[in-house]
Parts: sequence; C-alpha cells; structure tokens
Amino acid sequence: MLARRTPPRYPLGMPELPEVETIARDLRGLVTGARIVGASSNWPPTLRSHEPEAFAAGVAGRPIEGIGRRGKQLLLWLGPASGATEGAAAEPAVLTVHLKMTGQLFVVAAEAPSDHHVHVVLTLADGRELRFRDMRKFGRMGLYRRDTETGEPLEGEAVGVLATGAEPLSDDFTARRFAEMLFRRRGRLKTLLMNQDFLAGIGNIYADEALWRSRLHPLRDAHTLRPDDIRRLHRALRDVLAEAVERRGSSVDDYTAPEGDGSMQEHLQVYQRAGEPCERCSRPIRRIVVGGRSTHFCSWCQRLPAEQRAGAAALLRSANQAAPAPIRRGSRWTEISGDGALGRTRDEEAKAAQRQRRIAANRKAAATRRAAARGGATARSGGAA
Repeated sequence: MLARRTPPRYPLGMPELPEVETIARDLRGLVTGARIVGASSNWPPTLRSHEPEAFAAGVAGRPIEGIGRRGKQLLLWLGPASGATEGAAAEPAVLTVHLKMTGQLFVVAAEAPSDHHVHVVLTLADGRELRFRDMRKFGRMGLYRRDTETGEPLEGEAVGVLATGAEPLSDDFTARRFAEMLFRRRGRLKTLLMNQDFLAGIGNIYADEALWRSRLHPLRDAHTLRPDDIRRLHRALRDVLAEAVERRGSSVDDYTAPEGDGSMQEHLQVYQRAGEPCERCSRPIRRIVVGGRSTHFCSWCQRLPAEQRAGAAALLRSANQAAPAPIRRGSRWTEISGDGALGRTRDEEAKAAQRQRRIAANRKAAATRRAAARGGATARSGGAA
C-alpha cells in the first residue's frame, strides 16, 4: 500500500457526528449526576437563548441527568432545580451546545486557572467546572424546556436550532428508508449529504469519505442513483461514521474531546489529500470548491456520468488548480509526490518540498493548539472526579 502523507490544512470545519458523539460519551462518564450550582459567561453572544444573568438563574440547582446528541450538537439533559415546585425551574430542561469550528469542552477543578478563550463556565457542586472554550467565538449554547420523550426542546421553543434530518447511525435509517428519502430529490450528492435537514451530522469530512467508498462522484445528481448505488452509499455512510466514532473522530484542526484527541484523520482516504495518490487506483486525488466548501474525490474511481459532465465542466476544470497534473488515463511518476518521485524538474521538486514543509508546519501548529488546551485542562483538574 502507498505510504500515507501528512494532510494539508484547509479552512477550519466544524466537528461532525463522530466528533460530537465522542464528546457526548466522554462527558457522560464525567458529569452525569453532577449538580450545577452556578454559571457565568464573558461573551454574551455564545448564549443564544438567554442573557448571562438569566442563563445562570436558569441552570442553577439543576442536576445533569444525561448527555445526548442531535446531529452536530450536544444535548445536556437537566433535571428540575432542587427545591423548585413550580415554574420553569421545576420542569426538565435541555442545554444545546453547538461547538461550531473551535469549540471545546473540558471538566476541570474550580480553582484551576482559566484563559481568555473560556467563554462559558458551569460550576458544579462537587468542586469542578464544565468549561466551554472557543477561540473563534462561533459556538452557541441554548437553554430550553425539554420534551421528556424526545430529549429535545419542546416544540416551538428552539425553532431552527437543531437539525431535522435523519440520524444516519440510527436503527431506523435503513437502505430502504434512504431510498425513499432520495426519491425525486434533486441536487448534487455532496450538497445533499451535508444538508442537515436531510441527514443530520454529516459534514465535509465524512461526505467526501462516504462518496469515495461508494465510488460516487460528489457532483452527481441524486435522482440518477440506481438501487445498487443507494445501497453502496448507505453502507458507506454507516461504515465510515461508525469507524470514526470508534476512533474518536478526526482531529484535523482544533477538535479534541474531554478525554483526548481522535485518530480517524490517520485513516481518511480523500479528505485533505488533494494531489496525493488514490489508495485504490494511485491516480491523484482532486479538489474542487462547491458552495464554498472544499470537496475531495478521485476522478477515476468516482466517475461522473457522461450526461452530467457538461453541467459540471466549470467546477471540474478548477480541480486542475489543486492537483499536479490534468486528468488522464493512467498515472505518471510525476503525479505521485514525495520521496522517490521521478521525472520532475528542479522547480517542481522545490515547490513540492515547500508544500510538504507548509503541510507539516500547519499540522504541527494544530496539534500544538490541541495539546495546549488538553494538557492545560488535564494538569489543572487536580485529579477531581
């Protein structure tokens, strides 16, 4: 098998289903049963439902009964506040947490020093704090009355906050149901898979990976899929998501979980691998931009039907900007970067070496940020449990 290379760093993406599921599982073992006694926020926009004072009053005295997930968002299920017999405090609540691009959650000792990236703190009765750290300040929290049957906010309480699409790892997401969902749907596959009102929790990483596994082109029209295509895509979606959950997600940027980083990034086959050889056919992975998002695919393994190529011609031409050579039948040595590549000019060798140094520096910087956040939280926790 061809050696894997360090992936380049493209613009930040937000944690997807496997990453959020990993955080939920970590938090479940750390804070289930703990009681919140206070809260504070130094960046009010983080709180989508309340002003900081009202938010603190709304969570005070509530036990954390469990941790769930809906799409890319965490759900913290809160019980009635201690001593409350009427009003909102006496009703079960749910705290929604959308990490967005750089959100991180850590459980630390209350006396642990903080930094200016920590924007929401939930103080627990046992002397610990649940801290929400977010360098770019795009993450959001909301507090709502809870529907005890679904675990989600009561109908009408959080309109537009949570994804409404199907959960791809749920038992009722069968190949037959997927086929029914796709029936008469229009639009390109990549765009449809990332639509949170179609499928909940899938973003750039796992859409690219599932399409590669199922040998389907990201620009293919959804309504052209045959039954066998749908079955392959259904299986690929569930397999790659389940594998990513098992590997604790992909720590490609600032994503980390309370109990550590993920390792799925070491097993991605197309995402952030533009210009590298496809692991099936050795031809270079292509990258195009669709709707402002990078899209990675193999033009040989994931062929676009001939009748759709004219409509996608402009986007496909842009792939040549991200790959070392135009699409052709068969690969050249010059298309395979790294040690041992043959036939490149001195200028091509210099550019390839510069690119590899940049890739290594970017990945090291991301790993350093995660390690600093994780290491600081672990060192400051004082061993509290």
